[in-house]
Amino acid sequence: MSIATSEVAAPYAQALLSIAKSKDSVDDLSQIAADLLNLLKESEGLRDFFENPIANADAKKGVLNKILGDDANQQMRNFLMLLVDRGRIYLVEPILQQFQAQVRELKQAVLAQVTSAVELNDEQKETVRQKVQGMTNAKSVELETSVDSDLIGGVIIQIGSQVLDASIRGQLRRIGLQLGAS
Repeated sequence: MSIATSEVAAPYAQALLSIAKSKDSVDDLSQIAADLLNLLKESEGLRDFFENPIANADAKKGVLNKILGDDANQQMRNFLMLLVDRGRIYLVEPILQQFQAQVRELKQAVLAQVTSAVELNDEQKETVRQKVQGMTNAKSVELETSVDSDLIGGVIIQIGSQVLDASIRGQLRRIGLQLGAS
């Protein structure tokens, strides 16, 4: 995310958090934001549609209403419609990401991005969660997992700017550097 995008997205994310706090719906809005982010991550077509300046506002609102469903949280619906009206819906992804980061800060939680060679089972995820919690002293840990078969084995855990590389590829690279230095 560029600095310019971040500067435009930040006030919207802060506004959404203020709404969530005032309506005592931080958990609800955070879950909806997580679901929307997953949907945007999985659907390049949806991202492209929201980023398309030619697609008209009514069409974008129609798609949002279909995604949200009839019984959607009214604060989130109003917020997303405001983004469309202001021509900022193309920033929905960075806005929701910043909102989630602010919610984590509020709840003293951390996001750990975990990349593994194979899909982690629930027990392995819990082990990683406990390790990260021990490293960070956070009250809770959210995991965002992805698979990269090039790692051969092991995991890479990223928490903010801190990276813990416990992958076989990383170990081989370090051995290669040590051999090259001697």
